[in-house]
Amino acid sequence: MSQPVFPPLLTGHSVSGGENPFERAQAMSALGCDAGTVVYNIQANRLRVAIVFAPEVPLQDAMAMLPLCAVGFQNALGALAPPEVAVHLGWDGPIFVNGAKCGTFHAAASSSDPDTIPDWIVIGWELALLQTSGDPGETPDITALYDEGCADVSPEQLVESWSRHMLTWLNRWQEEGNASLHSEWMGLIRDVGEPIGEQGVFLGTDERFGMLIRKGSDTQLRPLTQLLENA
Repeated sequence: MSQPVFPPLLTGHSVSGGENPFERAQAMSALGCDAGTVVYNIQANRLRVAIVFAPEVPLQDAMAMLPLCAVGFQNALGALAPPEVAVHLGWDGPIFVNGAKCGTFHAAASSSDPDTIPDWIVIGWELALLQTSGDPGETPDITALYDEGCADVSPEQLVESWSRHMLTWLNRWQEEGNASLHSEWMGLIRDVGEPIGEQGVFLGTDERFGMLIRKGSDTQLRPLTQLLENA
């Protein structure tokens, strides 16, 4: 199996077996690995990837790396998949292909304090390539990439394309701030204007990508930092 080729600013690190790249990237970050380290695990039925960032801004602003990586993924898969394949995102991390959940994004950081500049942030994502249990017809809300007409998209291609699109958005974010990224992300997010269980109606996001929820006359904010997983 060939290995992905990364742009010059990124360094690939392959793991195998059942090892989780998201957890490995956090461990490497704690030991002081370089920003731009991409840890990945390519298996027959799933693809898992994580990248290390070294922010220069407080955590509440650096959390933009989550939607940035997600938009880069959508752009990458959208470019590789057949034109009829629809790729959308969920505010709290899900990846949807043709309306069904196909993967998830994760985020972790060295600190959970929104006002502190963290030593590192790790953004990870995983994607089902093949369904491994049951009849796909029994779980119409869950899918795998190759069940959606994307059998010609190799995981190596997808990782390479994602890394390039992600870097393009990183450069734009560094030059322009959140505005362009926010606009692109809002066009890809599902369920805007819809009820979120008993919480209220999902109105959209604020300038830092936090979820705005209206219940009655009250509007509440769920900041992206709430999505951080324990390091």
